[in-house]
Amino acid sequence: MIGLIGGMGSGKSLVAATLAERGARVISGDRLGHEALQQPEIRSQLSQRWRTEILDEKGNIDRRRIAAIVVADSEERRALEGLVHPWIERRLAEEVAAAEADPAVVLIVLDAAIMLEAGWNKLCDRLVYVDAPRDVRLRRLAEQRGWSAKEVEAREKVQMPLAEKANRADDFVDNSGTPGQLAQQVDQLLRQWANGNLEC
Repeated sequence: MIGLIGGMGSGKSLVAATLAERGARVISGDRLGHEALQQPEIRSQLSQRWRTEILDEKGNIDRRRIAAIVVADSEERRALEGLVHPWIERRLAEEVAAAEADPAVVLIVLDAAIMLEAGWNKLCDRLVYVDAPRDVRLRRLAEQRGWSAKEVEAREKVQMPLAEKANRADDFVDNSGTPGQLAQQVDQLLRQWANGNLEC
């Protein structure tokens, strides 16, 4: 089981998609986070805590509004984590168990932005650090999510420093080039793993 770590906008999801094309079963922490916020009991508790501050025009929970609250206040962030992390961890365990029980699955990939912070790396056999220059990451996040550099910086402050994430990694992928160059690196890693070459 492989865990993907790296900075925001580094392209972890692209690496996950590339591995999926090669037969891996990908478990997305972001998708499970979305699902967690849709659970009636979690929605109810969040609505009670933050009232209409987190609701959009249709009355649905707005993740960006939640992020603005928890990025600015560590106590609120811990409250959110206390509600959603246990649910996500249960779903992670279920999806991992289902993948392990499927004989067609030879590789499981966990793509979760806060994997190390939440301790979900304990599920993984190896961690792959996906790297990209800061200017490239900022451009991607602006284009894909509409985040300003100030928003990115605020979110980065509540995550583990990138140098520490890199130090925890077993393998590295440089995602500053083309998708073809990324695919070549992924294929090289797959060959190393298949051959039992697991040196860091």
